[in-house]
Amino acid sequence: MATPASVLSVADLAADDIWGLIQRAVSLKTQPSPSQLQGKVLALLFEKPSLRTRVSFDVAIYQLGGHAVYLSPEEVGLGKREAIPDAARTLGRYVDCIAARTFSHQSLETLARYAGVPVINALSDHEHPCQALGDLLTIYEKKGRLAGLKLAFVGDGNNVARSLLLASSLVGLDFHIASPLGHELRGAVVRQAESFAAQSGASISLTSDTRAAVKDADVVYTDVWTSMGQEAEAEARRVAFASYRVDDQLLSLARGDVLFMHPLPAHHGEEIAQGLLDHPRSVVFDQAENRLHIQKAVLLRLLCS
Repeated sequence: MATPASVLSVADLAADDIWGLIQRAVSLKTQPSPSQLQGKVLALLFEKPSLRTRVSFDVAIYQLGGHAVYLSPEEVGLGKREAIPDAARTLGRYVDCIAARTFSHQSLETLARYAGVPVINALSDHEHPCQALGDLLTIYEKKGRLAGLKLAFVGDGNNVARSLLLASSLVGLDFHIASPLGHELRGAVVRQAESFAAQSGASISLTSDTRAAVKDADVVYTDVWTSMGQEAEAEARRVAFASYRVDDQLLSLARGDVLFMHPLPAHHGEEIAQGLLDHPRSVVFDQAENRLHIQKAVLLRLLCS
């Protein structure tokens, strides 16, 4: 039996696929189509806790007529209580789709190989594709376009940054990231994005200079300095990232109509100055809402033949 289509990485999608998801999400915001996934069941398989990801997927499948089954970090035990292939093959007999939030991207790949149903990356150590897709939806809604805009990411070359790099390079959105040495994006994901950018016309810049990255940006984006699973590095990261806080002064280098974005949760006083989420240019909570709408579009793409 052929392995069904899954979304483990932004790179699993072509530029036309991303545009299709954005347009469908825009439509779903005004025309919910509640019965399209009637009788479908989504397993939420989470090794990490979550607010936005869990609620947005649960509400998305419910509003489309389906049902979610949540499996908590304590219940999962992937590779501990049970081998991942065995868990995948069992879940595949019960549900129509799996949204998995895992520590290891390899666990996602194993789930997708054995489940026999589509698997969605709801966050791994390598990528967070649904976040990036929701972010593109938000930028498109606010700016009316993506190609030719400049997105400046300030901070760690983490899973969110990887997905945003790939998504931006596919749709022609210029991606500039400023990271401390040792925490920058590197390797295969950069090479893959450069290949996409050669087709879309996007530019990619990797620097340690926050001011250069943010200058004339249409979007300024940041994320936490310490992700889940990196708690032992927290103090060292606070030192390394001390000059990478986004505040009014840094934001003033961007365009006057800049959008400020953050995937949440935010650590006020660390990666962002106190009060920045309430800045007039902040669209952070629009981002959070748009996770719901883009994930509806993803579910419909995978579950409607």
